Amino acid sequence: MNTKIAILRGINVGGKRKILMADLKALCEELGLEQIKTYIQSGNVIFNSKKENTELEDLLENAITEKFGFIVPVIVRNSSEFETSISKNPFFNKNADINQLHLTFLKEKPKNEYLEKVLSYHSDPDKFKIDEKEVFIFCEGKYHETKLNNNFFEKKLKVGATTRNWKTILKLIELSKN
Repeated sequence: MNTKIAILRGINVGGKRKILMADLKALCEELGLEQIKTYIQSGNVIFNSKKENTELEDLLENAITEKFGFIVPVIVRNSSEFETSISKNPFFNKNADINQLHLTFLKEKPKNEYLEKVLSYHSDPDKFKIDEKEVFIFCEGKYHETKLNNNFFEKKLKVGATTRNWKTILKLIELSKN
């Protein structure tokens, strides 16, 4: 199975960069993607494709720019990568409050020089762990109140990023199996 999950950065936030999910699904159909499903307005698309993830990222980014007139970063992972993320999350266990868990996807693995600087950052009471192209985040409070947000990781690691809460991660995996 070639199930992929595309996560779009920064659409439908505060009335800016609006893309209706029906329009996004139609665009994906035009691109030849199969068995397309969208989930919530933040830009999550599950589909089947034999193309490589980076090729799909470029394809979707270019098509979105052409159709909607603005740039939207896209990160694509296959469904097994999503499932692996669950097992790698150091903050996810039977006692965890999933409302405090988030996963930031990085467009690419950060360079060591940037990684070392970020790892020296103290974010108490919030915590994070970077593993390859993912940042697992535990927020003591609400995500919008933490300094460990997309902008922080993009600026410090010099890579594109987008974040989803843990409920969304679990739902995307569930949808990718149906």
